[in-house]
Amino acid sequence: MSTAYCKQPVVCSFESRRAEEMGALIRRHGGEPVVAPSMKDFPLEENPVAERCLHQIIDGQIPIIVFQTGIGAEALLKLAELKGLLAESLNAFQTMTVVARGPKPVAVLHRFGIRCDVRAGEPNTWRELLSAIDTAELDLQGHNVAVQEYGIPNTRLSAGLEERGALVIPVPVYAWALPDDPGPLQEAIQRVIEGTVKILLFTSANQVANVLSVADSLGSRNAFLEGARHCFVASVGPTCSETLVESGFHVAFEASPPKMAVLVRGAIDSWIAAERV
Repeated sequence: MSTAYCKQPVVCSFESRRAEEMGALIRRHGGEPVVAPSMKDFPLEENPVAERCLHQIIDGQIPIIVFQTGIGAEALLKLAELKGLLAESLNAFQTMTVVARGPKPVAVLHRFGIRCDVRAGEPNTWRELLSAIDTAELDLQGHNVAVQEYGIPNTRLSAGLEERGALVIPVPVYAWALPDDPGPLQEAIQRVIEGTVKILLFTSANQVANVLSVADSLGSRNAFLEGARHCFVASVGPTCSETLVESGFHVAFEASPPKMAVLVRGAIDSWIAAERV
């Protein structure tokens, strides 16, 4: 058990939506939590791009749609409801090929009565999504394919779809903003720079961009990345890990399956094992 080790690591998480749960998990597994929410999400309600996409779907101009997240699927359907287009959109989805990146969008689609034709396997990255499309022998050549985005555009997925002949239509349905109170995040960044944090936990790729954005605003990006090199950096899954590596972090642990509880326990246990060597 993590708690069997006498040295209690300071564990910094940038989780926002489940911040309290994250803090409790860290304590349960023997860590001292520093939870600094790094973002808030908000639907793009005045979103002409997404609204135009809905009209194209209703008019039969888009035969294929890719849902990447549960929140994104729900946001697009709520936008349809807000604009009085939900019934027509739901009818149109029945004639389309619906692709989902993982279980969360599938659950939302099921709740709205929308079937899922193609679903990516774990760990539910763009690679598994493209593989599932290939396995299903889905013909993309010359077809419009709507891709629900989730903050940071997934350029690899779009490129893979285009290589298969798709005409990709990006559909941004929500954006990630910085938290209303950036104080805890600024303080956490400073603690990493000072070397008092032992473990860094990232639960989404969007967190990476926001944390570095705040570090930039403090004029401390390089100092923060240098401090992070002395931390045990843990990622919730492959997509997050790729973003971390591209941003200059060394990922020491990746959760599998990509779950928050697996991330917390695995990171703390792995740090303890490394400290004992």
